[in-house]
Amino acid sequence: MIVREGRVLMVHERSRRSGGGEWWTLPGGGVEPGETTEEALRREVFEETGLIVSAAKHVLEMPYPTGMTSVFSVTVADGEPRLGTDDGIGPEPLGLDWLPAPDLPIESAHGVPIPPMIVVLPA
Repeated sequence: MIVREGRVLMVHERSRRSGGGEWWTLPGGGVEPGETTEEALRREVFEETGLIVSAAKHVLEMPYPTGMTSVFSVTVADGEPRLGTDDGIGPEPLGLDWLPAPDLPIESAHGVPIPPMIVVLPA
């Protein structure tokens, strides 16, 4: 999660599948062979936002539709984000925006942080 002034940087994407929807998601992606989780985090943030990660703190592991995912709290170097290039394979990137952090408790009853993972938009 990249947070500035109470707003979370989110990526707006669209499915390439017929009838697929659009959604907002945190910057991120998969780990490539030979890459650590933190190396993947730094690469994915740069590819999707153009921002350079200066510090990353592991927050938690949680289930995600494609399997378990690692969530990090991220500090980035100064600069404005820019939308990454479309690789033509994964979801189509549509935009970036600083969205208000959801009005949720920051911890569950068990002390586990609740990050804003995905917001689905109506088609």
